[in-house]
Amino acid sequence: MVTSAQSEITTQACAELAARLGVAAETIEVVSIEDVQWRDSSLGRPQAGMMYAQVITPGYRIVLRVNHRQYVYHADNRRVLFAGEA
Repeated sequence: MVTSAQSEITTQACAELAARLGVAAETIEVVSIEDVQWRDSSLGRPQAGMMYAQVITPGYRIVLRVNHRQYVYHADNRRVLFAGEA
């Protein structure tokens, strides 16, 4: 069962991917969304030169599909980060 928080963050991920690819959000299929405990506040996507809080950060790993290609997003309840193609 998808929670309201998962639904909201998945909607944000779909909107970001739609803008990135120039497609309608309705054409994006949600393959999966799983709960994840990220090791720090970078959500598994650290950037060089940045500092992150060293706390377990609850969040999600979202896999979306468009035209037979899959895309991965890392998220918490506030941010959605593009992680790349699956």
